[in-house]
Amino acid sequence: MPRTAKSKGCPLCGKPSHPDHAPFCSQGCKDRDLLKWLGDGYRIPGPPVDDQDPLGRVDSEEGES
Repeated sequence: MPRTAKSKGCPLCGKPSHPDHAPFCSQGCKDRDLLKWLGDGYRIPGPPVDDQDPLGRVDSEEGES
């Protein structure tokens, strides 16, 4: 017996998702999510950036002789 995929709600408000705006329920929630991405709302903290290394390498001692 095949399992049916359960429809999940909108990741922002929890309302049922709409096929035209999947996985969101409306254009409004879709736009709010985009604005959160553009405003660094989903940023993940990482190591501090070294201003002296324009390439952003993490291990700057490797390869130096």
